[in-house]
Amino acid sequence: MPRPVKWKKVCCLPETNLFGPLNAKNLDDGIITMSVEEYETIRLIDLEGMLQEECAESMNVARTTIQRIYNDARKKLADALVNGFVLKIEGGNYRLCEEGQETIGCGRCRKGRFKENQ
Repeated sequence: MPRPVKWKKVCCLPETNLFGPLNAKNLDDGIITMSVEEYETIRLIDLEGMLQEECAESMNVARTTIQRIYNDARKKLADALVNGFVLKIEGGNYRLCEEGQETIGCGRCRKGRFKENQ
């Protein structure tokens, strides 16, 4: 029997999910797909400055899982930047954090900014 899916807690979806070179001739050639949880690890570790342990706690998974997700995300990001591919963020095994739930590291996400502006 396969292991059940472990949902990763994600603060919010990205405002933009498609990135790439401005001079791309055909957007369908060379699209790299990054999952939402890979995006979230990049956001938490690189943008928010969290340690992998803090990121793992925020996303409700093990640190080794975060390390694997983070390494995969960095490889995809580097491949898109260096080789001029389009990067598309979609899919994955995640659940958005809910209203009233403790949110760790959500200071820069849209949900956190929206609450402050109300």
